[in-house]
Amino acid sequence: MKTAVINIGCKVNQCECDSLMTGLKALGHEVTDELVFADNYVINTCAVTKEAERKSRQFVGKVKKINPKADVYVIGCASEKNAEQFSIKGVKYISGTARKEDVLQMLSGVHISEIPEVYESLPQGTIFRARAYVKVEDGCNNFCSYCIIPYLRGRVRSRSIESIREECIKAAETTDEIVLTGINLSAYGSDIGLTLADLVSALSDLPVRLRLGSLEVNVVTESFLDAVVASEKICPHFHLSLQSGSDGVLKEMNRHYTTEEYRMKVSLIRTYFPSAAITTDIIVGFPTETEEQFEESLAFAREIGFANIHVFPYSRRLGTAAYPLGTLPDQVMTDRVNRMIALRNELKKAYESPFVGSELEVVVESSDGVFAEGYSENYIRVYIPDRDYSVGKKIIVTIEGERADGLLAR
Repeated sequence: MKTAVINIGCKVNQCECDSLMTGLKALGHEVTDELVFADNYVINTCAVTKEAERKSRQFVGKVKKINPKADVYVIGCASEKNAEQFSIKGVKYISGTARKEDVLQMLSGVHISEIPEVYESLPQGTIFRARAYVKVEDGCNNFCSYCIIPYLRGRVRSRSIESIREECIKAAETTDEIVLTGINLSAYGSDIGLTLADLVSALSDLPVRLRLGSLEVNVVTESFLDAVVASEKICPHFHLSLQSGSDGVLKEMNRHYTTEEYRMKVSLIRTYFPSAAITTDIIVGFPTETEEQFEESLAFAREIGFANIHVFPYSRRLGTAAYPLGTLPDQVMTDRVNRMIALRNELKKAYESPFVGSELEVVVESSDGVFAEGYSENYIRVYIPDRDYSVGKKIIVTIEGERADGLLAR
């Protein structure tokens, strides 16, 4: 029996999919994460934006076109938010964000369980790609005014260090990079008397490099960075969530920091790691954002000199504090998104260009027979003429030139 497990959404969803694929494989299933012909499809959905929720619904139709007789199992944030939207012909099972492991039993019906108060473990995931993603935390207590996720994932719940170490040690057998991820990674340990710095220290003896997922401003302290430096394993890449470069918009978003505080935290990181990649997320077109405030965001992003920016148009989510504010006109949204993307491209090139002539450490992720591709420690995409490099393994390369989407090396 062949079962395809499809991820729609974040790296946390991906970790969960890997765990479910491992569980299904142990039960005798042939598993894949590709959209191919299968007897069963498990779709791990996303609801962070309207587009993600729409895409989640679309995938039910896509898999039924591939195999009309297949059984479809829907889990995740979109079904937690609204299970009824998936109650259509061909969907055998629907559950939400809790008890995802139950899908392994191949049940039928709608099973939306209460979100747990403690971390809920899944089977340890086998690595199905070059880098290993290890989920260390679930839930979020921030309640940003635009975000529905705390209502769907629940409060912060941290995984034990012992369990994380066990999975990381196993992952280190087949890959040279592990990415630590969570719904709110910065809050790791806040519910069990630990901190993210404690976790970093506990993993410092692993024979791999470690990359941290998205971080919040409050986690960047001298003690945290001291732990990162002492570890000697953490990649010099800090994805520090911003969302807006306007203090007025940040307040409306309920983000709990100012641009000055953000500026100080970036300065602190660069004191420890002068050439670190500082990447971020920016939401464009929040309903109260004026043209002047958007210009402030552009100016602040330019000042910080981000290595990359994930640009998101604001997505109105029913149930959030910002929902009653409405939305800006589509033309305004499109214009601002395009302008932020243009700045993103400019800043990305400005960060990457100075590395021409230098050596970087790349973990190979794929090869098409012409180029091997992978990411450097500071998260630059690097292309190397293919010489049968091992996927998942580190190599040292010399950067020789630039490409539109990264750097060229030997």
